[in-house]
Amino acid sequence: MTLELVVTSIAAVTPSIRQVELTNAEGGALPTFTAGAHIDLALGGGLERSFSLLNDPVETHRYLIAVLREADSRGGSAWVHDQLRQGDRLTASEPINNFPINEAGEAHILIAGGIGITPLKAMAHRLVARGANFTLHYCARDHERAAYLDELRALIGSRLQVHLDGGDITRGLDVGKLLASRPAAAHVYVCGPAGLIRAVREAARDWPNGSVHYELFRGSEADIAPRSTDQPFEIRLALAGKTFTVPADRSILEVLKENGIKVKTLCTEGVCGTCRVGLLGGKADHRDEVLTDAQRERHIQVCVSRALPGETLILDL
Repeated sequence: MTLELVVTSIAAVTPSIRQVELTNAEGGALPTFTAGAHIDLALGGGLERSFSLLNDPVETHRYLIAVLREADSRGGSAWVHDQLRQGDRLTASEPINNFPINEAGEAHILIAGGIGITPLKAMAHRLVARGANFTLHYCARDHERAAYLDELRALIGSRLQVHLDGGDITRGLDVGKLLASRPAAAHVYVCGPAGLIRAVREAARDWPNGSVHYELFRGSEADIAPRSTDQPFEIRLALAGKTFTVPADRSILEVLKENGIKVKTLCTEGVCGTCRVGLLGGKADHRDEVLTDAQRERHIQVCVSRALPGETLILDL
């Protein structure tokens, strides 16, 4: 279902981050969402981008998103900062949650890097409401770049730990120390730059499957995957009866499109789940952040994932 939204307000929460409030253009309540959810928003110039919802999930009268002006923007953040105005109408998907809280967990460690605070702020609202055991670690360069800091302090008090590194990551959060041992039934959630996610995954590599949750604000799963597997490989299309070579510097999706094979896409970064294709054979190097372990036995996200060395992937196409 497509939502028709109107921009109710735009506010600068830091010099480089704008908060956008969206309400139902037809009036009334919006579809409910859960903490960690995002919407896919259609912007100007044919652009479509995913934005995490940062407000309290109990709110049904509005969605709040925050957009960082990116120096290397592909158009989305620049458009929001330079062209979006109060009163503008936009279309969006209903909320989608690929980054949910595991509410069966007994302890929750939230780690945010910069603008990655947005989904974790919604999580904080939810965990406070549940009376859950959690801590939010907020990593930023300085106070000026740390959006929602005062609101978070008022909301969660001592459960907020702020790590300001001044641009020197050695002065920031010691992820290895934080995650060296796992509290009973604990889950960790991280959103932010690829380097932070990579550090969390490495530090928690011995934690049980399903206890480490992450969402990239920018980039793709490929940014935090080993580069040793970036080599040519073959894909075989079971239905079309065709075989193609995927070069080391190209994605499966690109090769499919070049050869006239249509696959529905949206983000092309492994975070939305749109370009999921059936995997009938071969071992994949999964680089998405959408599929569960069980789903990866039968599917692959062709925008970012590749074959493991020496493997040929058989796709249900």
